[in-house]
Amino acid sequence: MGAPLNICLLPGDGIGPEVMRQAQKVLDRIAERYGVTFTCHEALIGGAAIDALGTAFPAETLEAARAADAVLLAAVGGPKWETGNPDDPRPEEGLFAIRKELGLYANLRPVRAYDQLIGASPLKPEVVRGSDVLIVRELTGGLYFGKRDRTYDVPGAGPGGAPGQYAFDTMEYSEYEVERIVRRAFEFALQRGKRVHSIDKANALGVSRMWRQVARGVAEEYPQVEFREMLVDNAAMQLMLDPRQFDVIVSENTFGDILSDEAAVLCGSLGMLASASLGDGTALYEPVHGSAPDIAGCGIANPLAQILSVELMLRYSFGMQNAADALAAAVERVLDEGYRTPDLADSHTDPSKVLGTEAMGDKVVEFI
Repeated sequence: MGAPLNICLLPGDGIGPEVMRQAQKVLDRIAERYGVTFTCHEALIGGAAIDALGTAFPAETLEAARAADAVLLAAVGGPKWETGNPDDPRPEEGLFAIRKELGLYANLRPVRAYDQLIGASPLKPEVVRGSDVLIVRELTGGLYFGKRDRTYDVPGAGPGGAPGQYAFDTMEYSEYEVERIVRRAFEFALQRGKRVHSIDKANALGVSRMWRQVARGVAEEYPQVEFREMLVDNAAMQLMLDPRQFDVIVSENTFGDILSDEAAVLCGSLGMLASASLGDGTALYEPVHGSAPDIAGCGIANPLAQILSVELMLRYSFGMQNAADALAAAVERVLDEGYRTPDLADSHTDPSKVLGTEAMGDKVVEFI
């Protein structure tokens, strides 16, 4: 048995603590099965951190994350912290800060249409079946990190020329930031279907024109990978019309955020989508879904995205490919045998196989 693997757990808000408990049960089973030791330490982020310490990203959390071998995050946010006062801290600031501080510039969002869940998608089965897309999203630049301001009582900014609000957010990228994320996408494409779609808005944005030029330069270094360019509005439509045309999608921060949530339609629920954030420091793994405060404490949240985030962590941070494959197979078996959480159930689902959060976690553990 090697040295313990140190994991920083960030349960966050809403359903976060509930789904995180299922991830911990899975880690315990993996540790038992594969003879490893996971040392898990919890830290605060998001609304929970605001309540306890007045900030969405305490210094103690950054220290714990940097010291860990991997970070596993659940979810942050909720209406409780939407005060309307722009000076009040917001839970999402914790997400932006940890990504920036850890140098996590590449967000990977695998989107796969599970055969067992074809009926859960609102799209036609013949459109969805066989879809398997990896969205590579740039994570530390663009609108979310550019210069911004919001000013009140600006003369002429309100209705009828009255004083009102004025705000701006700036999309900013350097050539280096574009080059490194596009190159990362091509490297992943070499391991998959050898096809990359670069998504931009080059017909309207100067940043996108630079993005397109840099992406073309990187593509020349990978002649074995098919390279295509697509405007983001067309890409959003094509994801719904013909998702199988995509293998690896690479895009800037805002476009990638929107497209990856849209792609959840292919698998029927955000509750099935995990993500990995990679870069220069400790990697971070999290489900794509939010904190869902409306169902927090009800015991019905889908934990599979959180569990599949563990699979990505085993694969990318710990190099435990066999364990990752076993975990993925356990999730497949759960679905094969007809078990569903409420968000995945439909009129054809056996009511006896509709499971709550804890029971679904237990079932995955049973099948590992």
